[in-house]
Amino acid sequence: KEDTGGTNMVEEYRTVLENGEAEIVEKRSRFLAAVSHIDTEEEALEFIESIRKKHYNATHNCYAYVLGERFELQRFSDDGEPGGTAGKPILDVLTGEDIHDSVIVVTRYFGGTLLGTGGLVRAYSGAAKEGLLASAIITRKRGIKLKIRTEYTGLGKIQYILAQNGIHVLDTRYTEAVSMECLIPYREKGKMEKELTEGTNGQAKLEWGEECFFAVHKGETMLFEK
Repeated sequence: KEDTGGTNMVEEYRTVLENGEAEIVEKRSRFLAAVSHIDTEEEALEFIESIRKKHYNATHNCYAYVLGERFELQRFSDDGEPGGTAGKPILDVLTGEDIHDSVIVVTRYFGGTLLGTGGLVRAYSGAAKEGLLASAIITRKRGIKLKIRTEYTGLGKIQYILAQNGIHVLDTRYTEAVSMECLIPYREKGKMEKELTEGTNGQAKLEWGEECFFAVHKGETMLFEK
């Protein structure tokens, strides 16, 4: 993660795209992790409640969730386990793996053998990590849209510059001229403007558009408001 000078905005952050579930067993106690992306605290609480209802007969349903580009909101619960042995270890996995806007609930079915403080911490941490491994994690990057208008003679050079920089082209329209809409990582805004201007001798018209966050997953580019 980086801040853009003066804007105090995070350049990129990791979050859950697709929910995941995993299970580990420690001395016959079952630990089931459920992971979800959240955009609000209400969504976190709804997810936690849904897991509680699903595992209504479990011994414990411990959780942690984080919101914000800098983990501005952090909440966790041991749900009856000894203080600091469940919720905090789950939270530490989220922050340690740099996962934002996400919730993890770890459900425990007691197996008859006490694990001790260290054993509980390892079990809840381990289950949380396995839950994340079972989830699809993406990196949301801060970007800005760019509209390029060029004559056909300048198209090849522009396509070359975009390809060399790994720039995603969202749309291309061919009329009397060529209009392209691209997605530029925000930190490369100045660099791309310079390269495109110099590469086309100032012939291409550049129009900067709205900012957004984007991610690439399995070759597909996704846009997000935040």
